[in-house]
Amino acid sequence: MFGSNLRIIDEAFEYLLPDVAKGKKGQYFTPRVVIDLCVQMLNPGKKEYVVDTACGSAGFLVHAMQYVWKKLPTLEARKDYASRYLWGIDFDEKSTKISRAIMLIAGDGKSHIFKTSSLDTREWPDRFKSELKDLRLVTEYEDYERNRDNSENLTNLEFDVLLANPPFAGEIKEKQLLTQYVLGKNQAGKLQSKVERHLLFIERNLDFVKAGGRLAIVLPQGIFNNTSQEYVRKFIMKKARILAVVGLHGNSFKPHTGTKTSIIFLQKWREDELDEGGTPTVKDYPIFFATQKQSFKDNSGDYIFEKDSEGNLVLDSDGNPKYLSDLDEIAEAFVAWGKEQGLSFLKDI
Repeated sequence: MFGSNLRIIDEAFEYLLPDVAKGKKGQYFTPRVVIDLCVQMLNPGKKEYVVDTACGSAGFLVHAMQYVWKKLPTLEARKDYASRYLWGIDFDEKSTKISRAIMLIAGDGKSHIFKTSSLDTREWPDRFKSELKDLRLVTEYEDYERNRDNSENLTNLEFDVLLANPPFAGEIKEKQLLTQYVLGKNQAGKLQSKVERHLLFIERNLDFVKAGGRLAIVLPQGIFNNTSQEYVRKFIMKKARILAVVGLHGNSFKPHTGTKTSIIFLQKWREDELDEGGTPTVKDYPIFFATQKQSFKDNSGDYIFEKDSEGNLVLDSDGNPKYLSDLDEIAEAFVAWGKEQGLSFLKDI
């Protein structure tokens, strides 16, 4: 099953969760070719903690695991990595059960998949909180009150890499939840009556990554070009350096939705890159931009596979049909560009 690049697992997951597959909860499965792009561009290391805050079918986690396993020589080292460094959160009970099973089958001896909301850390299970603290994944502060508050609420965490495709649909209207977020308020600082769910995910995802940590987040295109979303873009730039933006083809999430999406790649600012007020001191820097031209799906949402001149399917290194896509070229171009820019997390590629 796992030799098929998880495509069979995807189909089984969509069959088992038809409501999610149809997007009734605002979740759409992330195509594996998109996941591979994100993992390759962020290059998780063998001692880096990885989290997905809307893990669904655990695609990002399984692909991160398989990617890092290539750097680990022994079965024991691979099992230790899988059981310690991979974490997932999802609010859907059936999704989390299936994700745990997938992670266990794939080689994770101790699954860190939790059924809870990423947006309300106060509701997290005690076991989840305890394990985060035991592994020192909860940010500690010199200021006593700030440290005590974070120890109780777990607002800021210390993950190295975050990969996520947060749910686009739905609005958050609960005041007790909105008060926890900067993006829960308007530009005048007044609490809003409702906020789109994925906007809160942006802020929470940035909170979950340590200084210098890396993120890849799939977002609706409006975040990048609507004038009404300018305050969101400013918020992101204050919190992190934009490494790259990759525009996905409009067919990428069909047949479930034709929503145009892009992936934003970020690196959270380190303390030495911020002034005393928390504003980045780096005023200008290059950003990698790319747009997918070759879709791996047709207009009906069926996958397109590469064929040779005689019409035969082209197989990948594992002997499976190769998707017709230019995302691998984009990932390779980013890695080459990132090395030129001196991005430290790409040194070992």
